[in-house]
Amino acid sequence: MKIIKNFIHNEYVDAVSGKTLDNFNPATGKVYSQMVRSGEADVQTAVASAEKAFPLWSTSSRNDRSDMLMQIGALLQKRVQVFAEAESIDQGKPVSLALKVDMARAVKNFEFFAHAILHEKENCSKLDGVGLNYSLRSPVGVAGLISPWNLPLYLLTWKVAPALAVGNTAICKPSELTPMTAYMFSQVLKDVGLPPGVCNIIFGLGSEAGAAIVKHPKIPIISFTGGTQTAESIIKDSAPHFKKLGLELGGKNPNIIFNDCDLSKTVDVSVKSSFNNQGEICLCGSRIFVQKEIYPKFIKDFIEKTEALIVGDPWDAQTFMGALVSKEHRDKVMSYINLAESEGGKLISGGKVPVSIKGTDFENGYFIEPTIIEAQNIQCRLLQEEVFGPVVTITQFTDEDEVISWANSTKYGLSASVWTQDITRAHSVAERIKSGTVWINSWMIRDLRVPFGGMKASGMGREGGSHSIDFYTELKNVFVSY
Repeated sequence: MKIIKNFIHNEYVDAVSGKTLDNFNPATGKVYSQMVRSGEADVQTAVASAEKAFPLWSTSSRNDRSDMLMQIGALLQKRVQVFAEAESIDQGKPVSLALKVDMARAVKNFEFFAHAILHEKENCSKLDGVGLNYSLRSPVGVAGLISPWNLPLYLLTWKVAPALAVGNTAICKPSELTPMTAYMFSQVLKDVGLPPGVCNIIFGLGSEAGAAIVKHPKIPIISFTGGTQTAESIIKDSAPHFKKLGLELGGKNPNIIFNDCDLSKTVDVSVKSSFNNQGEICLCGSRIFVQKEIYPKFIKDFIEKTEALIVGDPWDAQTFMGALVSKEHRDKVMSYINLAESEGGKLISGGKVPVSIKGTDFENGYFIEPTIIEAQNIQCRLLQEEVFGPVVTITQFTDEDEVISWANSTKYGLSASVWTQDITRAHSVAERIKSGTVWINSWMIRDLRVPFGGMKASGMGREGGSHSIDFYTELKNVFVSY
């Protein structure tokens, strides 16, 4: 059986403990590989490697770093099919989705930041008759990059590309649930000739390897994507060292649908924003609010399109939804579905194991049907807590003030969608919603130049374009007197 090892100083090494963890294929429920279980000693070795590489990498030219990122992106592009297949086995999603979203965006991350670093400018201003001010940017040092399981390669590269582009070295810790694409990515780094120590990858549990990265005094910057509860620990553990933190956390995103929307388009996109990637995207519109006048028509069409989705074999190009990432996560999502009736909700579609997997190779996989629950109790757990699965609530509203108060009622503030043909209303609602991103008549349209991040418990800091460069660099202002 294949064993995934740590990638330190461009070499594959076992964990100091000698321990390993099983990796499960979510679609079959079977172990398909093992990975090393790293701890503090392994992180220390990786830090030593990254520190050794930092002086040369941080002083290399922008052109050299840009060329290296372009080479990484080009090699990823050549290997997209094998990466997509591995990500499907790792995370449970359809291969077709991994190709269309995860791999395409992973490649684009390297291309974008390879170009961005060449066109970044420093600020300069003149104080008349007194002197000149200018700004200098420098890499921070060794960056700790902790990535999640739902978009494993895409979100890992979203961190690696800007960190390396500006001259940092890195220690990456992918989720213990989805290690394979990160392991394969290390081979890409080795094959393109990235200098040893510039990017190291450590495998293991978040509570062990991840915590060791966060606590290490020689890792001055942490970028984390994941759960809000874990982020609380990161803030506490990093506080004694005053680390620079970027936290992209959970969401309970409202999808607000007014009666003057383009109903056909709204239904189509809302199905995708509800159930894409098995609902395991922090940006999914898991709370749907529909204005009273079109509620019956919307819910009829939404159920019809949802029940037509194909759930099952991730290798079938027609499959829309694959398996959830783990048995534990599947059971958690099911527990929320079972809450519906006790909280006054009504299960109107889904909520079971799909019939399509019975008697197949996938019958022991972690599948759930796309699930729709009618709910009017705004304070119930289903409308307040992040489920992170193929479960949406639908709630009827009357007017704009009412739905905005509901949209802002959770502790989260990551994203929202607003559907209306009234442009004045669209801008007004977007301004009043407490979310880091608001899409109008759309969902999941991403521009790497635009800052991305959340409000409230959905995170702190912004990444994307110059904001990523800001995050991964230190700013120094210099004043020269006349």
